Amino acid sequence: MTFQRPTSRRKFLLGALMALPASTLIAKGLTAAQAAEMAAPDLADYRPIFFSPAEWQFILAAADRLIPAGGKGKAPGALETNVPVFIDQQMHGDYGQEIYMQGPFNPHAPATLGYQIPFYPQKIYQRGIALANQWCQQHLQQPFHRLSHAQQEEVLTKLQKNEVDFGELGEESMKAGHFFSQLLADTKHGYLADPMYGGNKGMKAWIAIGFPGARASYLEWVKQHNIPYPLGPVSIEGARA
Repeated sequence: MTFQRPTSRRKFLLGALMALPASTLIAKGLTAAQAAEMAAPDLADYRPIFFSPAEWQFILAAADRLIPAGGKGKAPGALETNVPVFIDQQMHGDYGQEIYMQGPFNPHAPATLGYQIPFYPQKIYQRGIALANQWCQQHLQQPFHRLSHAQQEEVLTKLQKNEVDFGELGEESMKAGHFFSQLLADTKHGYLADPMYGGNKGMKAWIAIGFPGARASYLEWVKQHNIPYPLGPVSIEGARA
């Protein structure tokens, strides 16, 4: 379930504009994809509905390091595509608190045995961020979001490799790698998901990788190998890039 905020006058007008025929949009010099991007919240103005202010600062900084701007082909980064908005809205919705939670759980079991944490995703983030910041304060004298980019990347690598010992910080039910895996997976999902879920603002990630999105039909291109797909993506809600 995606959180629905009150519709502002600006978003109502943009929604009405997106409902116009494509020819009208072109005549106005604005594509539906551009209108959709304008209707999406600006990250600087967005107010998280699940994360606390301190947690939000961590999410912004971590997402920016996991998918930084200016990658191969100058692809957009996580912040340009509203990935933190996606994660916040997912944690506020059913995904954050409705998963199978019947044990037994063994946090030391190999990853091949699947989910082994007695926490909902919401709790994984709350505990993981708190413990990561605690480790940063102890070892680097700064919370994660105030570290340099190089330090942040080093901390994320340590989390991934379980070199940050959550057990020493008082958490026996979850390893640092569990938290990192959740964060990385949700960051990827927010980058590549349909914009209706809060991320991939303006379908920028889809444009960067040449993904056609939810087009109803492009069968004529299936057998045309090694030829760049010339048409932009289409979102589930019908916006076109």
